[in-house]
Amino acid sequence: MDESWRDGLPSVFHPLMKICLPMVIKIQSEELQNINLWALENSSAPPGSLQNLKSNEVRRQGAAFLCFPENSAGVLANLRDKASDVRAARANTVQYFRSEQGWCITSVIGLYGETLEVPCDSGNPPPEGLIITKWKYMKNVGSSGNLLIKHSSKEEVTVLAEDEYAGRVAIAPNGSLLISRASMQDQRVFSCMMATTQDLLEYPVTVTVYKKPSSVEMTDTAKVLDKGKLTLLGTCVAKDSNPPAEVTWEKNGQLLVPDGKAVVVTSSVKMEPVEGLSNTYSTLHYTATKEDVGAAFTCSATHPLAAQTSAPQIFPVHYPTEKLNIQLLSKGPIVEGDNVTLKCHADGSPPPSRFLFHLKFDSLSSPSFSHHSIQGRKVLVEDSDAYTLADVTRDADGDYGCSLADDEKMEASLRIGVSYLDLSLSPTGTLLKKVGETVVVKMEKNASGDAQVLWTKDGKAIKAPAFGPLKYTDAGFYTCEVTTGGLRRSQSFQLVVEGTPVITSLIKQRAADDKHKVLICEALGVPEPSFQWSVNTTHRVGDTSTLSDPNTPSTDEETSYVNGRATHSIHVVPVANLTVTCSVSNELGGDMRTIDVFSLFKEEIQPKGAGEDDQDQATLIVAIVAGLLIAAAVAGLVYWLYMKNSRQGTWKTNEKEEGTSEESKKLEENNLNV
Repeated sequence: MDESWRDGLPSVFHPLMKICLPMVIKIQSEELQNINLWALENSSAPPGSLQNLKSNEVRRQGAAFLCFPENSAGVLANLRDKASDVRAARANTVQYFRSEQGWCITSVIGLYGETLEVPCDSGNPPPEGLIITKWKYMKNVGSSGNLLIKHSSKEEVTVLAEDEYAGRVAIAPNGSLLISRASMQDQRVFSCMMATTQDLLEYPVTVTVYKKPSSVEMTDTAKVLDKGKLTLLGTCVAKDSNPPAEVTWEKNGQLLVPDGKAVVVTSSVKMEPVEGLSNTYSTLHYTATKEDVGAAFTCSATHPLAAQTSAPQIFPVHYPTEKLNIQLLSKGPIVEGDNVTLKCHADGSPPPSRFLFHLKFDSLSSPSFSHHSIQGRKVLVEDSDAYTLADVTRDADGDYGCSLADDEKMEASLRIGVSYLDLSLSPTGTLLKKVGETVVVKMEKNASGDAQVLWTKDGKAIKAPAFGPLKYTDAGFYTCEVTTGGLRRSQSFQLVVEGTPVITSLIKQRAADDKHKVLICEALGVPEPSFQWSVNTTHRVGDTSTLSDPNTPSTDEETSYVNGRATHSIHVVPVANLTVTCSVSNELGGDMRTIDVFSLFKEEIQPKGAGEDDQDQATLIVAIVAGLLIAAAVAGLVYWLYMKNSRQGTWKTNEKEEGTSEESKKLEENNLNV
């Protein structure tokens, strides 16, 4: 017999042991890290013969060895419990070889609830001269039970099983045993027996059934975690698996490592008596910190077939208040009349529900706050963390605080500043004054901060008014506006300046069509004056027979009155040279002025504007002549006084001064000229 298979066997095997042909495992998954090499001990084997082959050694030698002495009794029945845990990616991925040296048992992994295929002779082609293939299994009591038999010459299969395998077993074309609806009861040794014309062969196969956990969930979870206190957080259960799952705990996805103090994990495995599946229980005791607020706890089950994680759970963490903070909920600066809300924030969990608000006014008996029903300097607020001061005034300016109702030493405070603004203006309302009178304007302000003052007159910005003797131009609507810290105050007065109307201008001009003349009369006066026109001192209201050509009567008349200035204009066509008078009056008095207007018909023979220009020149000549005459008279008077003074001695003695007749004659002529 060729025994070259023995080459390369580890030297750790005792020479007295009967070594069978190795079962060569073709590894289908790189997840396999270690394959245990077991040497089953008997009376003649050395003690402590358990050895491990690392994965690289398995690859080098191409085999893992499962060996036991030929004369070991009861080995087959206990092999499943003694053999190593061979982890494959899926069932039926292991091929085997047989040996003529003693018993060699192969192993198959099946999936729970699916069809299990158990190979005969590791799935090798049937030997020559095969007559019968028979499958049987090892019962728990050490006896065997028949499953089925098939003759090579026949297609039909005879099922021999009468127990739980009846209706569940069949044979594949290659001789493998097919078991439907695999369960934990199928974890046993099945034997394939082949009868040939020359020999009787038997190939035992150990079947293991894997099942991943049906669920992974946390139970008996804590309602709350107390800071610094070791608390039962919960129990994680991985149900119905085989082999039993390994359970670990995570916080925010990070593995929790048991340390026996803050993290204590206790695990146990219980097998269901009916199905034979295992439940893994893992209990976590945990000591929480403030940082665990909002942390998500999970537990995970690790199994050869799958990794599963429970739904995350977040636990409230309770811890006492360590710090208080008081906040002002009002936005922007506080001004008189605002509602001010104070909020007390505590960092404890759960937050306190009872607070004391400390109202630190300058005067406890301030009437401004009597309507708040404040008992002294403290206000107890329950089931709330806020307190509102309504319609505050400047008396509310001061320090405020809050504290725990059960521990007043834990307190927080802030200062509230209330902006205020007072404005007093004199005079106000409507002020009626006469031209030439005086007005004194007085403005006083009282503000919590720097105040800005703006004066306007009729909507336009001006400097602060300081009036002398009043003029018509001083009349208007005056406003004083003061602002500070979001507050705005304003007061105003209307100044009316009255007086007798005074004509400021009376002019004449040609109309654009050269067919009319326009007379414009302007006057200042309050109340509004009325206008009257007259010709040669004759009042002509509504009568244009003298002022205008009957064929072209005047129809245009315009009047305006703005800020005490009145204007009235008429369009006329004079038929003769006239003296026109404009008269204005109100209840306080009146004024008048005249102007000469020349006929348009006489001006038609002259160039445009010539008539009025000649008249102006004539007036100038008359003025010059009059000026010369006056100058001559003055010169004569000066000469007479001179002569009189030169004869002063004769006048003083009452003597008659005699002169020549020519001198007397010239003197008389000068006196006459004067």
